[in-house]
Amino acid sequence: MSSFDDAFAALIGNEGGYVNNPADPGGETMWGVTARVARANGYAGPMKSLSLETARDIAKRVYWDPLHLDEFDPRISFQMLDANYNGGKTVRWAQQAAGAAVDGKMGPATIAALKAVDPHAFVLSFLSQRLNYLVDLATWKTFSRGWTRRIANNMQRGI
Repeated sequence: MSSFDDAFAALIGNEGGYVNNPADPGGETMWGVTARVARANGYAGPMKSLSLETARDIAKRVYWDPLHLDEFDPRISFQMLDANYNGGKTVRWAQQAAGAAVDGKMGPATIAALKAVDPHAFVLSFLSQRLNYLVDLATWKTFSRGWTRRIANNMQRGI
C-alpha cells in the first residue's frame, strides 16, 4: 500500500458515509466530499451515490497532490491530508509546526522544513493548532464531540 492509500483509509475512518446535516456549513457530503467539491471535480450524480473510489480520486487530486504529501513522513502526510480534507489552515499549521516561515504557501522552504521536522513533535504542534482553530468555530457546540474524537484518533495515528 502507498502512503496515500494508508492515509485515505484512516481518513475515511474519520469521515464515514452520507451526511446532510443542516447545521453543517459544508452541506451535503458523502465520504466527507461536499457536493460543491464533487461538482467542481466532475461528479454530477446524487451525493448518496458518490462512490468511495470517486472520493479517493478527489482526495488524491485535490487534497493530497497539491501539498506534495508523497514527500513526507506518513505521519505528517496523514495529518495534513485529514486537515486539508476537513477544512482549516493546513499549510500555515504545518509551517508553524515545522518551524518554517508562515506564509500559507507550500514552497521549497516549507517542503524542506517538513522533511526535516521530527514527526512526533510535528503531530503534537499541528494538532494543538488545529484543535484551537476548531474550538473557535461558531459550530463548535454542534460538532465538538466528533471533532474531539477525530483529533484524538489522529493523535493515536501520530504515535
